[in-house]
Amino acid sequence: MSKKGSSRKQDKSSSRKSYRGYSERTVETRELIERFLIVCEGEKTEPNYFKSFRVPKDVVDIYGVGENTINLVKKAIELKEKDDYDQVWCVFDRDEFPAENFNAALTVARNNNIKVAYSNEAFELWYLLHFNYHDTAIPRKDYTKKLTEQLGHEYKKNSETIYEELESKQQTAIKNAKKLLTQYVPPNPESDNPSTTVHLLVEQLNRFIR
Repeated sequence: MSKKGSSRKQDKSSSRKSYRGYSERTVETRELIERFLIVCEGEKTEPNYFKSFRVPKDVVDIYGVGENTINLVKKAIELKEKDDYDQVWCVFDRDEFPAENFNAALTVARNNNIKVAYSNEAFELWYLLHFNYHDTAIPRKDYTKKLTEQLGHEYKKNSETIYEELESKQQTAIKNAKKLLTQYVPPNPESDNPSTTVHLLVEQLNRFIR
């Protein structure tokens, strides 16, 4: 991961055309490349997953900062002011934080043009949706057990291979995540359990897979 700082911002701005403008996929086809900043609540689980996407690594900066909701969004604001990004995302869970903290984080993110890939109540819900549709709340302690059963081996939160293991089922997860959101009318993310918007970030990253 690149070091941040004022000098980096200047360097990125001066060289932006080398990867922003148009990037050749083939001789005949060119595609506009966007730069992503992804700031994750977890230090390993979420970063390991998103780092596995086969997108140009020089246009995706991923941080696992170990901060909760509102502090995570504040960190994302700080990082995005140091560089030039097209999309800034925060990835965090509902967990057991007070509802006001979760809602405040969503509001601050929206007011600062930051997108949120949240999970209520844990990121592992996104993994489970690769296998089955779940529309009832799952206790946090049961996620590991359920994933171990589905994977056929012990699920480890910091796995570096989980993306590859689930990739063939990703479209199923996207379909299930979208279906899940439709049952909440009107939506209320802090109480909509289970629910996730991780698929929104996944779909954006998929646009730039090489």
